[in-house]
Amino acid sequence: MAKTADTKTTAASRKPAKGTRTAAETEKIKAALAARLDELRTEYDQTLSEITELQRERLTDSAGDDQADTGTKTLEREQEISLVNGILERISQVERALERLDEGSYGWCERCGNPIPVERLAAFPSATLCVTCKQLEERR
Repeated sequence: MAKTADTKTTAASRKPAKGTRTAAETEKIKAALAARLDELRTEYDQTLSEITELQRERLTDSAGDDQADTGTKTLEREQEISLVNGILERISQVERALERLDEGSYGWCERCGNPIPVERLAAFPSATLCVTCKQLEERR
């Protein structure tokens, strides 16, 4: 009987720990995140150059502006800045996901420590919270 217990222990110790990934899976995730980071940086550069061009045009076409025109231009500028900040936030999220992947904490909820479902990571690869914790955060 002692032999069967030893066999079970040995077999159990050979199983990978819950939630561990193979090196190939980790590399696949890292490649996908790196590709997304490149896309976002390209989008950021394009958006920034478009905004710069629009601002140049606004400066040369501001003669005779009244308060409404000035207000409209201010609103447009704020929307553009908001757009750029949104892209920067997504870049930051992907960079954080890459850091978490290197640390070995990618795929685990930062709040409760439970694994983040694969479906959530597939839909939002830079997720740091499980569905339950994210729902609680959004309710606040």
